Amino acid sequence: MNTNDLFRLDGRVALVTGGAGIYGTHITRALAEVGANVIVASRNLEQCEAVAAQMSSEGLKVFARHLDLGSGESIRDLCDGIVADFGKLDILFNNAVARAGGDPSTVTEEDWVRAMEINSTGFFLACKIFGEQMVKQRSGVIVNISSIYGVVGPNFNIYEGTDITSPANYAFAKGGMVNFTRYAASYYGRFGIRVNCISPGGFQTDQPDVFIKNYSKQTPLGRMATDDDIKGAAVFLASDASAYITGHNLMVDGGWTAI
Repeated sequence: MNTNDLFRLDGRVALVTGGAGIYGTHITRALAEVGANVIVASRNLEQCEAVAAQMSSEGLKVFARHLDLGSGESIRDLCDGIVADFGKLDILFNNAVARAGGDPSTVTEEDWVRAMEINSTGFFLACKIFGEQMVKQRSGVIVNISSIYGVVGPNFNIYEGTDITSPANYAFAKGGMVNFTRYAASYYGRFGIRVNCISPGGFQTDQPDVFIKNYSKQTPLGRMATDDDIKGAAVFLASDASAYITGHNLMVDGGWTAI
């Protein structure tokens, strides 16, 4: 196959959960730019529709759907709807995340349970239900979006001078996601399904200047992640360019975990 063709996703159907969020918007755009039909789904259908409308106006094939990861029925309904509308599901990006509470000094039992409903149970059910469709097809790609904090502990020094902290339940869920990726790769490989993970570093948005400065000093590349940094990794793991890669956790972190 021509090298350029390895990265193309023409005719493939992809779902990005939380696809209208910080990472999700860029993942959605990246997949659509290389030819995929991309469904962007979350609880906030209005936000998904806005993303889909904008990208569709640019000639990209992006569609909005509702998805509540706190409900197995909602996940099943979306899977059935995608198959009814598109005939298949080739690619799943588990990108949605719920943030509740903060570090151990402030997080409550309710915060923990609420976050786990999405980040643990919902994540598992998405892998299970959409994975069942891929088993029927004997093909598919699952990419889970974890975090550097699923691999290493947080450096609390970077939060000094801000009201930002690192949620305890986030680290727990993202660490579990990394190893479940390996489990799922082992289980689903026999069905022609690849399962990989991307662990991004911090994404620069509207954080305080002191946080951006503190964070950037900790990375060999000297900066936080920006818009395009996740796009290449997403296309690589979704496409045939990574056809012999499964069970891998790709660090997209500017070198944060290298030192």
